[in-house]
Amino acid sequence: MRRFTGLIVVVVLVVLVALWGGSAYNRFLAGDENVKAAWSEVLNQYQRRADLVPNLVKTVQGYANQEKDVLTQVTEARAKVGSIQVPPETLNDPAALQKFQAAQGELSSALSRLLVVTENYPQLKSDALFQDLMTQLEGTENRIATARNRSIQAVQEYNVGVRRFPGNLIAGVLGFSAKPNFSVENEAAISTAPKVDFGTSPAPKP
Repeated sequence: MRRFTGLIVVVVLVVLVALWGGSAYNRFLAGDENVKAAWSEVLNQYQRRADLVPNLVKTVQGYANQEKDVLTQVTEARAKVGSIQVPPETLNDPAALQKFQAAQGELSSALSRLLVVTENYPQLKSDALFQDLMTQLEGTENRIATARNRSIQAVQEYNVGVRRFPGNLIAGVLGFSAKPNFSVENEAAISTAPKVDFGTSPAPKP
């Protein structure tokens, strides 16, 4: 009788552990998918910005062709961004993520320098196409900041679940591990949408 009772206890414990493990797996899986979805939106908004660059460069070039260095920097930074792909499946690679973030930072810096240059060309700033592109760029930068914040939050929530007791006891066994988060040295600058000012600025002296 005692053996039978002991067997029942063991079976109950095994069932409970299995149920707990299944529940934990589902939570980790949901968190992982949430991280991937959030990161996909980050990529989507970055691509939206990259798609604006060619038209922006072309428009500025029509009024300020002499600013070749700045235009070249923007074009090259945009090309570099396009050559680096970090789909959700590679989010577990900190080096790949850092490389991607650095490239996006370079494009952000190049665009900032371009906007500073445009302040010297009142006719350019009054161009309807340029104004439309600037409006789209500002909106896109805001969307990027929002998407990045959501991605950071999704990764944080996932990592807490993976590292917190008792989930950490089974996370590794189930194949789930903490993910690197979005962080760069100039994060504050990248997170700030570029300022768009269509006020009148004096033309450069000849």
